Amino acid sequence: MLTSSTLVAHLRDALQRPLPGLPTQMRMAPAPRPGTMPVPELDPGCRRAGVLVLLYPCGDELCLVFTRRTESIESHRGQVSFPGGGIHTGENAHDAALRETEEELGVPTAGLDVLGELSPLYIPPSGYCVYPIVAHAGEPPVFVPNPHEVAEVIEAPLSRLLDPATRREEVWPWRDDIDRRVPFYAIGGHKVWGATAMILCELLALISASGRFP
Repeated sequence: MLTSSTLVAHLRDALQRPLPGLPTQMRMAPAPRPGTMPVPELDPGCRRAGVLVLLYPCGDELCLVFTRRTESIESHRGQVSFPGGGIHTGENAHDAALRETEEELGVPTAGLDVLGELSPLYIPPSGYCVYPIVAHAGEPPVFVPNPHEVAEVIEAPLSRLLDPATRREEVWPWRDDIDRRVPFYAIGGHKVWGATAMILCELLALISASGRFP
């Protein structure tokens, strides 16, 4: 098994090389899924957002943090997601992901080690182009969630996320009257699906590619 420090170094290196990209992301996409184009092929007028994939120590391994969104926010209400939000004028994806994480979870981001970026992803229902930023905290963060945006903080060890039993699939009725096959990660009674699951799938593929993590 990789130690936490070795895994962080592995990810930093892997994020500088060509990424698995859309084919890997699509393993966790609802099917059928409208609009499967990668971000570079999209109209540049799409709404842009940055999200933070934050790794931090928990016991003798690393964890990821997710948030369950409240029912009072503009989009993706009640869903489990990575912290993040829209990119403001003058910001890049790194800036937005860090700012939003501090606003949503109260985590000081100045000391975070940004490892790189995963593949950008288009979300057809909301029209967002999402840019996932991967970062590492040397110490477990103290989360102070913003009650307007965050209904619940969800922490998940990488070993659980990498367990094949965590990946499941159901058929859900959709608003356009088409039943869709929806893969998801089952985490603590929650279903992590859609764009968040697609981003997570690429991250886990990079970790698994090391060949040293069960």
